[in-house]
Amino acid sequence: MTRHKLSKRLLVLSAALTMLMSQSAFAGEVVELNLEDAMQRAFNTNPAITIAGYERDSARASYNAARSSRWITIEGNHVTRRGGNDDDQYTAGGWVAKNENTNQYVAAQNRGKLIGNTHSNTLTASMPIYTGGKLSGTIKQAKAGYLISEQGLQKAYNDMRTTVTNGYFDMLQADNMQKLGRESVERLADHLKNVEAQYEVGVVAKVDVLRSQVELANAKQSLIKAENAYQIAEANLNKIVGLPMDTQLKLDNLLVYTPYENDMQYCLDYAAMHRPELEQAKQNVEAAKGALRVAISGHMPQVAATASQNWNNKNWPGDENGNWYVGVSVGLNIFDSGVTTSKIHGAEADLAKAHETYRDTVDAVNLDVRSNYLNLREAEKRIDTTKLAVSQAEEDYRIAQLRYMNGVGTNTDVLDAQVALTDAKTNYLQAMYDYNTCKTNLETAIGVPMQFPTKVVVEPKVAEAEKAVNAKEAK
Repeated sequence: MTRHKLSKRLLVLSAALTMLMSQSAFAGEVVELNLEDAMQRAFNTNPAITIAGYERDSARASYNAARSSRWITIEGNHVTRRGGNDDDQYTAGGWVAKNENTNQYVAAQNRGKLIGNTHSNTLTASMPIYTGGKLSGTIKQAKAGYLISEQGLQKAYNDMRTTVTNGYFDMLQADNMQKLGRESVERLADHLKNVEAQYEVGVVAKVDVLRSQVELANAKQSLIKAENAYQIAEANLNKIVGLPMDTQLKLDNLLVYTPYENDMQYCLDYAAMHRPELEQAKQNVEAAKGALRVAISGHMPQVAATASQNWNNKNWPGDENGNWYVGVSVGLNIFDSGVTTSKIHGAEADLAKAHETYRDTVDAVNLDVRSNYLNLREAEKRIDTTKLAVSQAEEDYRIAQLRYMNGVGTNTDVLDAQVALTDAKTNYLQAMYDYNTCKTNLETAIGVPMQFPTKVVVEPKVAEAEKAVNAKEAK
Protein backbone atom coordinates (compact mmCIF):
# COMPACT_ATOMS: atom_id res chain seq x y z
CA MET A 1 0.00 0.00 0.00
CA THR A 2 1.44 3.39 -1.02
CA ARG A 3 1.85 6.22 1.42
CA HIS A 4 -0.78 8.22 -0.46
CA LYS A 5 -3.37 5.44 -0.17
CA LEU A 6 -2.49 4.87 3.48
CA SER A 7 -2.92 8.53 4.33
CA LYS A 8 -6.20 8.58 2.43
CA ARG A 9 -7.44 5.54 4.33
CA LEU A 10 -6.49 7.15 7.64
CA LEU A 11 -8.32 10.32 6.68
CA VAL A 12 -11.42 8.29 5.80
CA LEU A 13 -11.37 6.36 9.08
CA SER A 14 -10.71 9.53 11.07
CA ALA A 15 -13.60 11.33 9.43
CA ALA A 16 -15.90 8.33 9.96
CA LEU A 17 -14.92 8.10 13.63
CA THR A 18 -15.53 11.82 14.07
CA MET A 19 -18.96 11.55 12.50
CA LEU A 20 -19.90 8.57 14.66
CA MET A 21 -18.68 10.25 17.84
CA SER A 22 -20.53 13.44 17.03
CA GLN A 23 -23.77 11.68 16.15
CA SER A 24 -25.27 12.65 19.49
CA ALA A 25 -24.79 16.29 18.55
CA PHE A 26 -27.63 15.86 16.07
CA ALA A 27 -29.98 14.83 18.85
CA GLY A 28 -32.48 17.57 19.54
CA GLU A 29 -32.09 19.14 16.11
CA VAL A 30 -35.11 20.66 14.37
CA VAL A 31 -36.51 18.51 11.54
CA GLU A 32 -39.14 19.81 9.15
CA LEU A 33 -41.60 17.01 8.45
CA ASN A 34 -44.70 16.71 6.33
CA LEU A 35 -47.03 13.72 6.32
CA GLU A 36 -45.48 12.17 3.23
CA ASP A 37 -41.96 12.40 4.65
CA ALA A 38 -43.14 10.88 7.92
CA MET A 39 -44.73 8.01 6.00
CA GLN A 40 -41.56 7.31 4.03
CA ARG A 41 -39.36 7.39 7.13
CA ALA A 42 -41.65 4.94 8.92
CA PHE A 43 -41.70 2.58 5.94
CA ASN A 44 -37.90 2.60 5.85
CA THR A 45 -37.22 2.13 9.55
CA ASN A 46 -40.17 0.52 11.34
CA PRO A 47 -39.54 -3.17 12.19
CA ALA A 48 -43.17 -4.18 11.51
CA ILE A 49 -42.70 -3.56 7.77
CA THR A 50 -39.37 -5.40 7.67
CA ILE A 51 -40.76 -8.40 9.57
CA ALA A 52 -43.74 -8.66 7.21
CA GLY A 53 -41.36 -8.55 4.23
CA TYR A 54 -39.26 -11.39 5.61
CA GLU A 55 -42.38 -13.44 6.30
CA ARG A 56 -43.44 -12.95 2.67
CA ASP A 57 -40.00 -14.02 1.41
CA SER A 58 -40.05 -17.12 3.62
CA ALA A 59 -43.53 -18.13 2.45
CA ARG A 60 -42.54 -17.62 -1.18
CA ALA A 61 -39.51 -19.87 -0.72
CA SER A 62 -41.72 -22.57 0.85
CA TYR A 63 -44.15 -22.31 -2.07
CA ASN A 64 -41.32 -22.65 -4.60
CA ALA A 65 -39.97 -25.67 -2.71
CA ALA A 66 -43.40 -27.33 -2.72
CA ARG A 67 -43.80 -26.83 -6.47
CA SER A 68 -40.31 -28.13 -7.18
CA SER A 69 -41.05 -31.37 -5.31
CA ARG A 70 -43.22 -32.49 -8.24
CA TRP A 71 -40.18 -33.07 -10.43
CA ILE A 72 -37.17 -35.37 -10.55
CA THR A 73 -34.75 -35.59 -7.64
CA ILE A 74 -31.17 -36.82 -8.10
CA GLU A 75 -29.12 -37.88 -5.10
CA GLY A 76 -25.48 -38.96 -4.97
CA ASN A 77 -23.97 -40.99 -2.15
CA HIS A 78 -20.43 -42.19 -1.41
CA VAL A 79 -19.44 -44.62 1.37
CA THR A 80 -15.88 -45.54 2.42
CA ARG A 81 -15.52 -48.35 4.95
CA ARG A 82 -12.73 -50.39 6.48
CA GLY A 83 -13.40 -53.61 8.34
CA GLY A 84 -12.76 -57.33 8.80
CA ASN A 85 -13.35 -60.33 11.06
CA ASP A 86 -12.46 -60.44 14.72
CA ASP A 87 -10.64 -63.84 14.33
CA ASP A 88 -8.97 -65.79 11.55
CA GLN A 89 -11.42 -67.63 9.34
CA TYR A 90 -10.91 -71.25 8.18
CA THR A 91 -12.44 -73.53 5.56
CA ALA A 92 -12.37 -77.25 4.94
CA GLY A 93 -10.88 -76.70 1.52
CA GLY A 94 -11.85 -75.62 -1.92
CA TRP A 95 -11.32 -71.96 -1.29
CA VAL A 96 -8.73 -70.27 -3.45
CA ALA A 97 -6.79 -67.05 -3.03
CA LYS A 98 -4.63 -65.01 -5.38
CA ASN A 99 -0.88 -65.06 -4.74
CA GLU A 100 0.31 -61.46 -4.98
CA ASN A 101 3.88 -62.52 -5.97
CA THR A 102 3.07 -65.06 -8.69
CA ASN A 103 -0.30 -63.63 -9.62
CA GLN A 104 -1.66 -67.19 -9.48
CA TYR A 105 -4.68 -68.57 -7.63
CA VAL A 106 -3.75 -71.20 -5.04
CA ALA A 107 -5.67 -73.29 -2.54
CA ALA A 108 -5.87 -71.86 0.93
CA GLN A 109 -7.09 -73.09 4.28
CA ASN A 110 -6.50 -70.04 6.47
CA ARG A 111 -8.26 -66.94 5.18
CA GLY A 112 -7.13 -64.64 8.00
CA LYS A 113 -9.18 -61.79 9.37
CA LEU A 114 -9.92 -60.41 5.91
CA ILE A 115 -9.27 -56.79 6.92
CA GLY A 116 -9.68 -54.39 4.00
CA ASN A 117 -11.32 -51.29 2.51
CA THR A 118 -14.57 -50.98 0.64
CA HIS A 119 -15.58 -47.96 -1.43
CA SER A 120 -19.04 -47.60 -2.98
CA ASN A 121 -20.87 -44.90 -4.95
CA THR A 122 -24.57 -44.63 -5.65
CA LEU A 123 -26.44 -42.25 -7.95
CA THR A 124 -30.21 -42.36 -7.58
CA ALA A 125 -32.92 -40.51 -9.49
CA SER A 126 -36.56 -40.54 -8.39
CA MET A 127 -39.78 -38.77 -9.31
CA PRO A 128 -43.27 -39.04 -7.83
CA ILE A 129 -45.89 -40.44 -10.21
CA TYR A 130 -48.96 -40.57 -8.00
CA THR A 131 -49.31 -39.40 -4.40
CA GLY A 132 -53.05 -39.62 -3.90
CA GLY A 133 -53.33 -35.85 -3.56
CA LYS A 134 -50.55 -35.45 -1.00
CA LEU A 135 -48.31 -33.45 -3.30
CA SER A 136 -51.08 -31.24 -4.73
CA GLY A 137 -52.42 -30.63 -1.23
CA THR A 138 -49.00 -29.59 0.01
CA ILE A 139 -48.61 -27.19 -2.92
CA LYS A 140 -52.08 -25.78 -2.24
CA GLN A 141 -51.16 -25.15 1.39
CA ALA A 142 -47.87 -23.49 0.45
CA LYS A 143 -49.53 -21.28 -2.16
CA ALA A 144 -52.17 -20.18 0.33
CA GLY A 145 -49.46 -19.41 2.86
CA TYR A 146 -47.61 -17.28 0.31
CA LEU A 147 -50.76 -15.33 -0.63
CA ILE A 148 -51.55 -14.82 3.06
CA SER A 149 -48.08 -13.37 3.61
CA GLU A 150 -48.51 -11.10 0.57
CA GLN A 151 -51.69 -9.71 2.08
CA GLY A 152 -49.91 -9.53 5.43
CA LEU A 153 -47.29 -7.25 3.91
CA GLN A 154 -50.00 -5.09 2.37
CA LYS A 155 -51.78 -4.96 5.73
CA ALA A 156 -48.53 -3.95 7.44
CA TYR A 157 -48.19 -0.99 5.07
CA ASN A 158 -51.85 -0.03 5.51
CA ASP A 159 -51.62 -0.26 9.29
CA MET A 160 -48.40 1.75 9.28
CA ARG A 161 -50.14 4.46 7.27
CA THR A 162 -52.79 4.64 10.00
CA THR A 163 -50.17 4.64 12.75
CA VAL A 164 -48.14 7.41 11.13
CA THR A 165 -51.14 9.53 10.21
CA ASN A 166 -52.71 9.25 13.64
CA GLY A 167 -49.37 10.01 15.31
CA TYR A 168 -48.92 13.00 13.01
CA PHE A 169 -52.44 14.29 13.72
CA ASP A 170 -51.97 13.65 17.45
CA MET A 171 -49.01 16.00 17.44
CA LEU A 172 -50.92 18.60 15.38
CA GLN A 173 -53.82 18.39 17.80
CA ALA A 174 -51.51 18.66 20.81
CA ASP A 175 -49.90 21.72 19.23
CA ASN A 176 -53.31 23.28 18.66
CA MET A 177 -54.30 22.60 22.25
CA GLN A 178 -51.18 24.17 23.69
CA LYS A 179 -51.70 27.21 21.46
CA LEU A 180 -55.28 27.42 22.69
CA GLY A 181 -54.00 27.13 26.25
CA ARG A 182 -51.61 30.04 25.73
CA GLU A 183 -54.42 32.04 24.18
CA SER A 184 -56.61 31.40 27.24
CA VAL A 185 -53.79 32.39 29.59
CA GLU A 186 -53.21 35.62 27.65
CA ARG A 187 -56.92 36.51 27.69
CA LEU A 188 -57.22 35.87 31.41
CA ALA A 189 -53.99 37.76 32.12
CA ASP A 190 -55.29 40.80 30.21
CA HIS A 191 -58.60 40.53 32.01
CA LEU A 192 -56.82 40.34 35.39
CA LYS A 193 -54.94 43.53 34.60
CA ASN A 194 -58.22 45.25 33.80
CA VAL A 195 -59.81 43.96 37.03
CA GLU A 196 -56.84 45.06 39.13
CA ALA A 197 -56.92 48.50 37.54
CA GLN A 198 -60.60 48.88 38.38
CA TYR A 199 -60.01 47.57 41.89
CA GLU A 200 -57.30 50.18 42.45
CA VAL A 201 -59.82 52.96 41.76
CA GLY A 202 -62.47 51.28 43.88
CA VAL A 203 -64.84 50.32 41.09
CA VAL A 204 -64.87 46.55 41.76
CA ALA A 205 -64.55 44.41 44.86
CA LYS A 206 -61.54 42.35 45.97
CA VAL A 207 -63.48 39.20 45.19
CA ASP A 208 -63.30 39.97 41.45
CA VAL A 209 -59.52 40.14 41.65
CA LEU A 210 -59.29 36.88 43.59
CA ARG A 211 -61.65 35.05 41.24
CA SER A 212 -59.72 36.28 38.19
CA GLN A 213 -56.42 35.20 39.74
CA VAL A 214 -57.83 31.71 40.42
CA GLU A 215 -59.07 31.38 36.85
CA LEU A 216 -55.68 32.47 35.50
CA ALA A 217 -53.92 29.93 37.72
CA ASN A 218 -56.25 27.19 36.48
CA ALA A 219 -55.59 28.19 32.88
CA LYS A 220 -51.84 28.00 33.51
CA GLN A 221 -52.28 24.50 34.92
CA SER A 222 -54.16 23.47 31.77
CA LEU A 223 -51.41 25.00 29.65
CA ILE A 224 -48.74 23.02 31.51
CA LYS A 225 -50.66 19.80 30.79
CA ALA A 226 -51.14 20.76 27.15
CA GLU A 227 -47.41 21.47 26.72
CA ASN A 228 -46.56 18.13 28.31
CA ALA A 229 -49.04 16.35 26.04
CA TYR A 230 -47.36 18.01 23.06
CA GLN A 231 -43.92 16.77 24.11
CA ILE A 232 -45.27 13.23 24.53
CA ALA A 233 -46.96 13.35 21.11
CA GLU A 234 -43.71 14.64 19.57
CA ALA A 235 -41.68 11.84 21.15
CA ASN A 236 -44.24 9.27 19.99
CA LEU A 237 -44.06 10.53 16.40
CA ASN A 238 -40.25 10.48 16.57
CA LYS A 239 -40.41 6.84 17.61
CA ILE A 240 -42.81 5.96 14.80
CA VAL A 241 -40.67 7.56 12.08
CA GLY A 242 -37.34 6.37 13.53
CA LEU A 243 -35.90 9.68 14.75
CA PRO A 244 -34.19 10.34 18.10
CA MET A 245 -36.78 10.89 20.81
CA ASP A 246 -35.65 14.46 21.56
CA THR A 247 -35.76 15.62 17.93
CA GLN A 248 -37.77 18.81 17.59
CA LEU A 249 -40.30 18.41 14.80
CA LYS A 250 -41.71 21.19 12.69
CA LEU A 251 -44.82 19.88 10.96
CA ASP A 252 -45.93 21.31 7.64
CA ASN A 253 -49.44 19.89 7.33
CA LEU A 254 -52.49 21.23 9.17
CA LEU A 255 -55.78 19.75 10.32
CA VAL A 256 -58.06 20.68 7.44
CA TYR A 257 -61.52 19.65 6.31
CA THR A 258 -61.59 17.83 2.95
CA PRO A 259 -65.04 16.44 2.08
CA TYR A 260 -65.34 12.66 1.71
CA GLU A 261 -67.62 11.95 -1.24
CA ASN A 262 -68.14 8.16 -1.07
CA ASP A 263 -71.26 6.70 0.54
CA MET A 264 -71.41 3.73 2.89
CA GLN A 265 -72.39 1.16 0.24
CA TYR A 266 -69.36 2.11 -1.84
CA CYS A 267 -67.14 1.64 1.22
CA LEU A 268 -68.64 -1.77 1.98
CA ASP A 269 -68.25 -2.95 -1.63
CA TYR A 270 -64.69 -1.65 -1.80
CA ALA A 271 -63.77 -3.37 1.46
CA ALA A 272 -65.18 -6.67 0.18
CA MET A 273 -62.69 -6.52 -2.69
CA HIS A 274 -59.62 -4.96 -1.10
CA ARG A 275 -59.49 -5.57 2.66
CA PRO A 276 -56.37 -7.73 3.27
CA GLU A 277 -57.93 -9.61 6.19
CA LEU A 278 -60.71 -10.94 3.94
CA GLU A 279 -58.25 -12.30 1.41
CA GLN A 280 -56.20 -13.82 4.22
CA ALA A 281 -59.33 -15.53 5.59
CA LYS A 282 -60.12 -16.87 2.10
CA GLN A 283 -56.63 -18.28 1.74
CA ASN A 284 -56.87 -19.87 5.18
CA VAL A 285 -59.84 -21.82 3.82
CA GLU A 286 -57.76 -22.89 0.80
CA ALA A 287 -54.90 -23.93 3.08
CA ALA A 288 -57.33 -26.02 5.16
CA LYS A 289 -58.58 -27.68 1.97
CA GLY A 290 -55.00 -28.55 1.06
CA ALA A 291 -54.38 -29.98 4.52
CA LEU A 292 -57.49 -32.17 4.19
CA ARG A 293 -56.26 -33.42 0.84
CA VAL A 294 -52.91 -34.33 2.39
CA ALA A 295 -54.66 -36.19 5.21
CA ILE A 296 -56.85 -38.17 2.79
CA SER A 297 -53.78 -39.17 0.79
CA GLY A 298 -52.80 -41.36 3.73
CA HIS A 299 -55.35 -43.91 2.47
CA MET A 300 -54.11 -43.68 -1.13
CA PRO A 301 -51.21 -45.50 -2.82
CA GLN A 302 -47.90 -43.71 -3.28
CA VAL A 303 -46.24 -44.41 -6.64
CA ALA A 304 -42.75 -43.27 -7.60
CA ALA A 305 -40.29 -44.04 -10.39
CA THR A 306 -36.69 -44.77 -9.39
CA ALA A 307 -33.43 -45.29 -11.28
CA SER A 308 -30.09 -46.08 -9.65
CA GLN A 309 -26.47 -46.65 -10.70
CA ASN A 310 -23.98 -48.24 -8.25
CA TRP A 311 -20.21 -48.73 -8.26
CA ASN A 312 -17.97 -50.39 -5.66
CA ASN A 313 -14.54 -51.95 -5.21
CA LYS A 314 -11.71 -52.11 -2.67
CA ASN A 315 -9.70 -49.24 -4.16
CA TRP A 316 -10.70 -45.60 -3.80
CA PRO A 317 -12.75 -43.98 -5.24
CA GLY A 318 -14.74 -47.18 -5.79
CA ASP A 319 -15.73 -46.63 -9.41
CA GLU A 320 -15.65 -50.26 -10.64
CA ASN A 321 -18.09 -53.18 -10.61
CA GLY A 322 -20.96 -51.00 -11.75
CA ASN A 323 -24.58 -52.09 -11.69
CA TRP A 324 -27.87 -50.34 -12.30
CA TYR A 325 -31.60 -50.69 -12.00
CA VAL A 326 -34.80 -48.84 -12.89
CA GLY A 327 -38.18 -49.50 -11.41
CA VAL A 328 -41.44 -48.31 -9.97
CA SER A 329 -42.25 -48.46 -6.28
CA VAL A 330 -45.77 -48.62 -4.90
CA GLY A 331 -46.58 -48.07 -1.23
CA LEU A 332 -49.94 -48.37 0.49
CA ASN A 333 -50.87 -47.85 4.11
CA ILE A 334 -52.88 -50.98 4.92
CA PHE A 335 -53.39 -50.51 8.66
CA ASP A 336 -52.20 -47.81 11.07
CA SER A 337 -54.57 -48.23 14.02
CA GLY A 338 -56.73 -45.29 12.91
CA VAL A 339 -53.97 -42.66 12.73
CA THR A 340 -54.86 -41.56 9.18
CA THR A 341 -58.59 -41.52 9.92
CA SER A 342 -58.00 -39.32 12.95
CA LYS A 343 -55.89 -36.93 10.85
CA ILE A 344 -58.73 -36.70 8.31
CA HIS A 345 -61.25 -35.88 11.04
CA GLY A 346 -58.93 -33.21 12.41
CA ALA A 347 -58.42 -31.68 8.96
CA GLU A 348 -62.19 -31.62 8.39
CA ALA A 349 -62.66 -29.78 11.68
CA ASP A 350 -59.93 -27.29 10.72
CA LEU A 351 -61.66 -26.68 7.38
CA ALA A 352 -64.99 -26.05 9.09
CA LYS A 353 -63.25 -23.67 11.50
CA ALA A 354 -61.65 -21.80 8.58
CA HIS A 355 -65.06 -21.34 6.95
CA GLU A 356 -66.52 -19.96 10.18
CA THR A 357 -63.50 -17.71 10.66
CA TYR A 358 -64.01 -16.30 7.18
CA ARG A 359 -67.69 -15.64 7.90
CA ASP A 360 -66.79 -13.94 11.19
CA THR A 361 -64.10 -11.87 9.42
CA VAL A 362 -66.65 -10.64 6.87
CA ASP A 363 -68.96 -9.47 9.67
CA ALA A 364 -66.07 -7.86 11.56
CA VAL A 365 -64.90 -5.98 8.45
CA ASN A 366 -68.43 -4.75 7.73
CA LEU A 367 -68.79 -3.55 11.31
CA ASP A 368 -65.40 -1.84 11.16
CA VAL A 369 -66.32 -0.04 7.93
CA ARG A 370 -69.74 1.02 9.23
CA SER A 371 -68.33 2.28 12.53
CA ASN A 372 -65.58 4.33 10.92
CA TYR A 373 -67.95 5.70 8.27
CA LEU A 374 -70.53 6.77 10.87
CA ASN A 375 -67.80 8.27 13.06
CA LEU A 376 -66.55 10.22 10.05
CA ARG A 377 -69.99 11.65 9.30
CA GLU A 378 -70.58 12.44 12.97
CA ALA A 379 -67.30 14.37 13.17
CA GLU A 380 -68.16 16.11 9.90
CA LYS A 381 -71.44 17.40 11.36
CA ARG A 382 -69.68 18.57 14.51
CA ILE A 383 -67.27 20.67 12.45
CA ASP A 384 -70.09 22.94 11.22
CA THR A 385 -71.81 23.26 14.59
CA THR A 386 -68.64 23.87 16.58
CA LYS A 387 -67.36 26.38 14.03
CA LEU A 388 -70.55 28.38 14.47
CA ALA A 389 -70.28 28.01 18.24
CA VAL A 390 -66.77 29.51 18.16
CA SER A 391 -68.06 32.63 16.39
CA GLN A 392 -70.90 32.98 18.87
CA ALA A 393 -68.60 32.43 21.87
CA GLU A 394 -66.15 35.07 20.60
CA GLU A 395 -68.97 37.58 20.29
CA ASP A 396 -70.32 36.64 23.71
CA TYR A 397 -66.89 37.16 25.28
CA ARG A 398 -66.47 40.52 23.57
CA ILE A 399 -69.86 41.70 24.84
CA ALA A 400 -69.19 40.42 28.36
CA GLN A 401 -65.93 42.37 28.49
CA LEU A 402 -67.57 45.57 27.28
CA ARG A 403 -70.40 45.23 29.79
CA TYR A 404 -67.94 44.64 32.62
CA MET A 405 -65.79 47.62 31.63
CA ASN A 406 -68.88 49.82 31.51
CA GLY A 407 -70.02 48.64 34.93
CA VAL A 408 -73.21 46.89 33.73
CA GLY A 409 -71.80 43.33 33.74
CA THR A 410 -70.14 41.15 36.33
CA ASN A 411 -66.76 39.51 36.52
CA THR A 412 -68.49 36.15 36.58
CA ASP A 413 -70.06 36.92 33.21
CA VAL A 414 -66.63 37.56 31.70
CA LEU A 415 -65.07 34.44 33.20
CA ASP A 416 -67.99 32.27 32.13
CA ALA A 417 -67.74 33.68 28.62
CA GLN A 418 -64.00 32.94 28.62
CA VAL A 419 -64.66 29.32 29.64
CA ALA A 420 -67.37 29.01 26.99
CA LEU A 421 -65.02 30.40 24.32
CA THR A 422 -62.23 27.99 25.30
CA ASP A 423 -64.66 25.07 25.29
CA ALA A 424 -66.04 26.07 21.88
CA LYS A 425 -62.58 26.26 20.34
CA THR A 426 -61.60 22.99 22.00
CA ASN A 427 -64.69 21.29 20.58
CA TYR A 428 -63.93 22.65 17.13
CA LEU A 429 -60.34 21.44 17.21
CA GLN A 430 -61.50 18.05 18.51
CA ALA A 431 -64.04 17.78 15.68
CA MET A 432 -61.34 18.56 13.10
CA TYR A 433 -59.01 16.02 14.70
CA ASP A 434 -61.71 13.34 14.85
CA TYR A 435 -62.67 13.93 11.22
CA ASN A 436 -59.12 13.59 9.92
CA THR A 437 -58.30 10.50 11.98
CA CYS A 438 -61.65 8.87 11.14
CA LYS A 439 -60.98 9.50 7.47
CA THR A 440 -57.64 7.73 7.68
CA ASN A 441 -59.13 4.90 9.73
CA LEU A 442 -61.91 4.50 7.16
CA GLU A 443 -59.40 4.25 4.32
CA THR A 444 -57.63 1.50 6.24
CA ALA A 445 -60.93 -0.19 7.09
CA ILE A 446 -61.97 -0.46 3.43
CA GLY A 447 -58.48 -1.58 2.41
CA VAL A 448 -57.27 1.32 0.28
CA PRO A 449 -53.89 -0.10 -0.74
CA MET A 450 -50.76 1.67 0.36
CA GLN A 451 -48.22 1.31 -2.42
CA PHE A 452 -45.01 -0.44 -1.45
CA PRO A 453 -42.39 2.32 -1.57
CA THR A 454 -38.85 1.84 -2.74
CA LYS A 455 -36.70 1.97 0.35
CA VAL A 456 -34.15 4.74 0.47
CA VAL A 457 -30.69 3.26 0.94
CA VAL A 458 -28.77 5.29 3.49
CA GLU A 459 -25.05 5.13 2.84
CA PRO A 460 -22.81 4.07 5.73
CA LYS A 461 -20.93 6.75 7.63
CA VAL A 462 -17.62 5.50 6.26
CA ALA A 463 -18.86 5.91 2.70
CA GLU A 464 -19.97 9.47 3.49
CA ALA A 465 -16.57 10.23 4.98
CA GLU A 466 -14.77 8.81 1.95
CA LYS A 467 -16.85 10.99 -0.36
CA ALA A 468 -15.94 14.02 1.74
CA VAL A 469 -12.24 13.17 1.55
CA ASN A 470 -12.41 12.63 -2.23
CA ALA A 471 -14.13 15.97 -2.67
CA LYS A 472 -11.43 17.66 -0.57
CA GLU A 473 -8.65 16.03 -2.64
CA ALA A 474 -10.35 17.05 -5.86
CA LYS A 475 -10.03 20.69 -4.82
